[in-house]
Amino acid sequence: MTATSKSRYRVGLSALLLSPQGGTYRQAGIHSYIQGVLSNLPAEHPAVGYTALVAAGAADFGAALRRRNVSSATRRPLVRILWEQFVQPLVCNYERFDLLHAMAFVAPLLAALPTVVTIYDLTFQKLPQNFRAANRAYLGLFARLSCRRAARVIAISHSTKRDVVQAYGIADNRVDVIYPGLRAGMQRVEPRAVADFREQRGLPARFILYLGTIEPRKNLSVLVAAYKKAQPKDVKLVCAGGEGWMYSDVFRAVAELQLSRDVLFPGFVPEAELPLWYSAAEAFVYPSAYEGFGLPVLEALACGTPVITTTAGSLVEVAGRAALLCPPDDAPALADAIVRVISDAALREQLAAAGPLQAQRFCWPEAGKRTHATHLRALQM
Repeated sequence: MTATSKSRYRVGLSALLLSPQGGTYRQAGIHSYIQGVLSNLPAEHPAVGYTALVAAGAADFGAALRRRNVSSATRRPLVRILWEQFVQPLVCNYERFDLLHAMAFVAPLLAALPTVVTIYDLTFQKLPQNFRAANRAYLGLFARLSCRRAARVIAISHSTKRDVVQAYGIADNRVDVIYPGLRAGMQRVEPRAVADFREQRGLPARFILYLGTIEPRKNLSVLVAAYKKAQPKDVKLVCAGGEGWMYSDVFRAVAELQLSRDVLFPGFVPEAELPLWYSAAEAFVYPSAYEGFGLPVLEALACGTPVITTTAGSLVEVAGRAALLCPPDDAPALADAIVRVISDAALREQLAAAGPLQAQRFCWPEAGKRTHATHLRALQM
């Protein structure tokens, strides 16, 4: 098949993990990537026409791409899996797709057309103890098979690409790295608005922020231990975000260290408030032991918030030289970094200036352009 053998190709975009309107921050990683790519693919192109397959009620992706809604029941994991594997191939035939882009890990194995698969990370293999056995088994088998039969694979960082190539035995030149971009409006908020927000939310005058899913695989036990060791005077730790798998273990760690008055859990953070949370924080700490990318780090950098994160996975790629980096699982090193940032105003200013410059490297129009180029390469195979 060549790009000149047909006047216009039909490409299906399997995007069932696009969150519903008002979805939780817990879904934001994959949701944001799918939404960002869909919003930046060419709606009108002489060689390619796109159709996004989304669950009814999914968030708007702000583009003129053709949209086909499927049952909202596919929001239930088991229903979605069955639909993807057994119904989606029929939809591909009906729509006469020439290529299907599975935008989250797994393509339908019965599909009789070329596929592209996006892989965000291999957490289910790297940290299997933090996944339900059924989820781990499903992703471990179907992601591997999907990648091996795909015409092209997209990884969202070089770290993820290395993991995929090594774990699945895929040729390096079949995997394209396409970074996420930055949400619109993700920038530092002016001080008056931050002060009003702090008062409305009853936030402490000084606090360190973690923002992401509340679950052990984000290494929050290490963050809590580091905070305890640092013992920053009059500086609280705020862990914001939706509750994930085994979230109660995090609350238990806080209680055991007698930090319930100092570690705050405000819960779900609406997307519109994210710049306010980042701008109000003294520092942003993201202690993850493994990441395929790490969008919260990018967002905090863009808002000029001093960032402390780890050398795990892709986080070095995201942070560059604009953050303090610690080895994962090293609570004493993380404690030292926290003390340095909250006690050194000059260091905070240095990091605050470097962050937005680093964040400018990641933009959605470039991600859309590169994804479109991957589709063209897959169609030529």
